[in-house]
Amino acid sequence: MANKDVTDPVRMEKIVSLCKRRGFIFQAGELYGGLNGCWDYGPLGAELKRNLKDYWWRKTVQERDDVLGMDGAILTMEAVLQSSGHIGGFSDPMVDCKTCKGRFRADNLDTYECKEKPSVCPGASPKCELTEPREFNLMLQTNFGATGEQIAYLRPETAQSIFCQYKNILDSNRVKLPFGIAQIGKSFRNEINPRNYIFRSREFEQMEIEYFCRPEDGMRLTDEWLETRLCFYEEIGIPRAKLHILDVPDGDRAFYSKKTYDIEYEFPFGIQELEGVAYRTDYDLGVHAKGSGRPLEYFDEETKERFLPHVVEPSAGCDRTVLALICEAFDEEELGTDGNSDMRTVMRFMPSMAPIKVAIFPLLKKNEEQVRICREIQKSLQPWMNVFYDDSGAVGRRYRRQDEIGTPFCVTVDFETLGEETPDLKGTVTLRHRDSMEQERLPVVDLLPWLLARVR
Repeated sequence: MANKDVTDPVRMEKIVSLCKRRGFIFQAGELYGGLNGCWDYGPLGAELKRNLKDYWWRKTVQERDDVLGMDGAILTMEAVLQSSGHIGGFSDPMVDCKTCKGRFRADNLDTYECKEKPSVCPGASPKCELTEPREFNLMLQTNFGATGEQIAYLRPETAQSIFCQYKNILDSNRVKLPFGIAQIGKSFRNEINPRNYIFRSREFEQMEIEYFCRPEDGMRLTDEWLETRLCFYEEIGIPRAKLHILDVPDGDRAFYSKKTYDIEYEFPFGIQELEGVAYRTDYDLGVHAKGSGRPLEYFDEETKERFLPHVVEPSAGCDRTVLALICEAFDEEELGTDGNSDMRTVMRFMPSMAPIKVAIFPLLKKNEEQVRICREIQKSLQPWMNVFYDDSGAVGRRYRRQDEIGTPFCVTVDFETLGEETPDLKGTVTLRHRDSMEQERLPVVDLLPWLLARVR
């Protein structure tokens, strides 16, 4: 539930406006009026999202000996979701408003507000006239085959493909408990009321780990994974002071969960969940063993035991984390003194997350030698990072454009670089820092290692 004390709708409006203006995020199908609950990532948004996913994969899979990766199919067999309990059990209670004709989740009415009749609809008093709650199926069904006779579903979560492939991965990689399987991928839910920009949508991406362990280690590993995930958010630029840990009480947890933590962030629209860390016990492997008729027990060669592993699941919303990064990075600061002040909009992304790592400018675009050196620097950096060349307008205006999209460093090739007036500075460039706006001289030959040490 949103915490009204931390909401800032004006800030959120500015963020949404910037994201469209600078090419981070667009509404899907906007040319034809827009597809509700679906979003397209523009050039900068795609880079930001890719940086997040790459960093998550590096920290979760590459830098750990106990986690393997996979990439499961989006189309999911009906039998899989039957066993998991999604078919017949994956729904939300829905009500209709007889006053405004809107549809809302019956279990979360205080998060909605009707724009047409706010004085009588959810979120206001008195309440509007609502129908009796009825179940609303959240899964998207599709048909395939030559005559469309076969039924499949767009997966509602990435977890089930991991559970279905657990035994294959166990056998083919000869791993021992505890070990995890990680996946990044699209999931789909027919949300009753998508809202809060890209926070809750019908098509979204998850970054998920299923960590298999002995039953006696489940609770301990749940706490350990919680701390690991909190550290991750700090590393990408979301301070722990903005994160809240909800220890989900017994009555609110999924029936199969023995322990669940929600990691929440202070969005401009309230405190909302970024990630869940859940101890799912052996429920998932148990239902798939029963449904498939195939044994999924783990055999411990040292103790000669056979048992179903338990599972700890850290599951993060990729799009929600992208939004948290954008919200945390967005800043407006007043420069100058009274009577001559100026407002600077800046996105303070961590360099590892920034869509563009460095912008390269010639001081004068008509100076052929400056342009030539800029292009050489650009080519030398492009194999290692995303860079941007800009020779349009005054340098100060170019700086501001890069500030607004979060580029942490700008490099300017100027007359000192050519050594025309200052021979001792020949071969150096002006490097400008986004956050402090301070400038320093750096040799061109040192530029690549200097940047690699800071942007990866």
